[in-house]
Amino acid sequence: MFSQALSNELNRRGMFVAVIPCDDFATWDRPAAWWPMLEAGVLNPIERGADGRYQAIRWAGGLPVPGPFVDVPPPDVLLIEGVSSARRSVAGRLSVAVWVEWGDAAARLEAAVARDGEACRAPLQDWQAFERGWFPVDGTRARCDVIAGESPGSIA
Repeated sequence: MFSQALSNELNRRGMFVAVIPCDDFATWDRPAAWWPMLEAGVLNPIERGADGRYQAIRWAGGLPVPGPFVDVPPPDVLLIEGVSSARRSVAGRLSVAVWVEWGDAAARLEAAVARDGEACRAPLQDWQAFERGWFPVDGTRARCDVIAGESPGSIA
């Protein structure tokens, strides 16, 4: 995963990095409406120099359930990774936005089903339909500072 490879490289260079996956917030019913929870729990406290804290979503049988609380001390670098993390509404708050290209829709679907189970196939197809509508309207890719290819273990 690109974000993990980037985090590892920045850690190697002596920086403290926190990675916040959008998957900790987004659900089938809320693919993009979760941002206020990130703002309140993580971004606003960190801007004040305080620790952030949020309750992550976990998945059981293809359904979101409340997961553990995650503490986020103020990092040198905060990486927010996942669908809609570079949305237009927050573009002014981002230092760098990276768009990661990874296979076609069918390859992404099969990888996610392999990871999450066959029960997730139909909701993942709905999610992909949401993405096909979201990205062109939001203009996400065109606004990103870096376009990267997903290569396991690589940040190039």
